[in-house]
Amino acid sequence: MNYDLIIARYGEVGLKSHKVRSRFEKRLIRNMESSIEAEIDIDQARIFIFPQNFDDAINKLSKIFGVVSYSPAVATHTTFDEVEDTLLKYVDELEKNNLINPNTKFAIRCRRVGTHDFTSQEFAAFAGSVVVKKLGCPVDLSNPDLEIFIEVRDNDTYIYHEKIPGPGGLPLGTQGKVVVLLSSGIDSPVAAYLMMKRGCQVIALYCDNAPYTSSKALKKNEDIINQLQTYASGAPIKRRIVKYGDYLSKCQNDAPSRMTCILCKSGMYQLAAMLAKDMHALAIVDGNSLGQVASQTLPNILATREDVDVPIFSPLIGMDKVEISRIAEKIGTFDISKLDDGGCKAVPRYPETNANINQVHEARENMGQKTEILNAFKTIKF
Repeated sequence: MNYDLIIARYGEVGLKSHKVRSRFEKRLIRNMESSIEAEIDIDQARIFIFPQNFDDAINKLSKIFGVVSYSPAVATHTTFDEVEDTLLKYVDELEKNNLINPNTKFAIRCRRVGTHDFTSQEFAAFAGSVVVKKLGCPVDLSNPDLEIFIEVRDNDTYIYHEKIPGPGGLPLGTQGKVVVLLSSGIDSPVAAYLMMKRGCQVIALYCDNAPYTSSKALKKNEDIINQLQTYASGAPIKRRIVKYGDYLSKCQNDAPSRMTCILCKSGMYQLAAMLAKDMHALAIVDGNSLGQVASQTLPNILATREDVDVPIFSPLIGMDKVEISRIAEKIGTFDISKLDDGGCKAVPRYPETNANINQVHEARENMGQKTEILNAFKTIKF
């Protein structure tokens, strides 16, 4: 099929005030231009994309947040003769691609913007008669096998038959920056993706637990970020790595063994808060799913987040593993996360699941957590 352009649509952006909507539209176009070689125009809630490579543009649009749907289309002028001629050629291409035949039930969906001497219903009826004359296929407005869309916008008319779903959400970069505690597991990459979908640029903080974890975990984290980068048009993910092994050794040597995971997570939040302030991020994000592992029980969540003065978001908090894994598969991080990296050797045999705040305070004091966190922060690679 030879197309002239791609028509893209947004959703909730259109519900914003005029000023905010304009800002979001500009950001969305800027994000598109960062990954697609194309001329891009916007008019009345429609984005018109004239790409150099249609296949590449169609693939890239599926990963640009803010895009609800998009359609490869052909363009013509808004006259009955020119629309008829273009529609006949379009139906020819549909027939060659086995998308329509004389037995195909079809419907014409017409949308019109501007002032014309015909109604949308009249124009749809005209277009339907063109297809019937061409192939003799039956019209079925209730349950068609194929829908052909005709969008009349003043003197221009566009014809298409697909509405390809986009990722939706808000344009990336419209909601500020967040620090994501991004591991090599399944959950935190999904949390990062969901915050990106809400318009947040991600700063990915990876705590390198070597020697308690292998180099495979570090490589997995890199591969996960590279996959997430395919969704980061216009606002690339910034990766930061902190050497965390010495801190974990302090936890093991100077605190009760059962407290290791709590002190580990507590330290991560402290580091993330320091990094957020340093890089002007507005929140911390984790992959917590309530009750999934020892550090994610309600008492332990409270104990690990205490004294953190930056907001912490947990977009997965009410999801189960099946739901999280489904999203991970969709965005391409699941297979990477599932690779065996040996796990973390610092995890105690019997981790604390019901932390007592006073005991956590005592453990933090005994291990000199504040000093150890400051030392770890100095190792962050920028």
